[in-house]
Amino acid sequence: MSQAKSAEPRPYHHGDLRRALVDAARRLLEAEGPSALSLRAVAREAGVSPAAPYHHFKDKSELMEAVAQEGWDTLNAQMAEAKARDTGPHQLTALGITYVCFARENPALYRVMYDMVREKEGLPEDVQDNKDSAYCMVRDTMVEHGADPTQETHLELATIAAWCGAHGLAEMAGFKQFEPLKDELGGERAFLDAVLSHMGLFAPRHTAC
Repeated sequence: MSQAKSAEPRPYHHGDLRRALVDAARRLLEAEGPSALSLRAVAREAGVSPAAPYHHFKDKSELMEAVAQEGWDTLNAQMAEAKARDTGPHQLTALGITYVCFARENPALYRVMYDMVREKEGLPEDVQDNKDSAYCMVRDTMVEHGADPTQETHLELATIAAWCGAHGLAEMAGFKQFEPLKDELGGERAFLDAVLSHMGLFAPRHTAC
C-alpha cells in the first residue's frame, strides 16, 4: 500500500490569526533561535496555510516587530508588578532585578527586542513616551524617591545610567566566574540585588534568594 499523502496546508480559518502567529513565532524563537523564523515556518507552527500570515504581516521584519513589541509589553507589565509588590526606595532595585530576570528567562526574545531597536537606531516610541513603559517607570520611580524633576537633563542621564546598568548586568549575570560570589551572597537574586545596589543608582537592599 502506498504511503499516505502529506497533509495539505490548512486554510486561513484562525479566529485570532495575528495572536496565533506571534505566539508561534515566540515558540520557534525560544526553541530554535531567530534564524529559524520565516513566515512559512511560523505558519506551519501555527497550523495555518503558508499564505495566511500575509493577512497581517507583509514580511518577516513586520512579524519580528510584533514579537519585539510583545516583549516590551511583557517587560512593562512585569516591572509594574514588581514595583507594586515593593515599597519605598527599594522599588528601584526591584525594577532592576525584574529587568535582569526577564532578560535571563527570555534570552531569544530579549535579543530580538534590541535587534529591532538597533535597526531603527532608537527605542520604540512608546518606551520613552508612554508613562506606563519600563523606561518611564525607572525615571518616575527616581522622582518619587528624591530626584528633582525640574533637572530634566540630569534626570534623563540618571535614567539612562540605571537602564544601562541593568542591561549590562543582564548580559554578564550568567558568567561562570560569578558562581562563587552568588553562593557566598545566597543565590542569584541576592547577587543581582548586591550588584545593582553597588551601582549607586539603586537603593541598598538585602534579600534572600
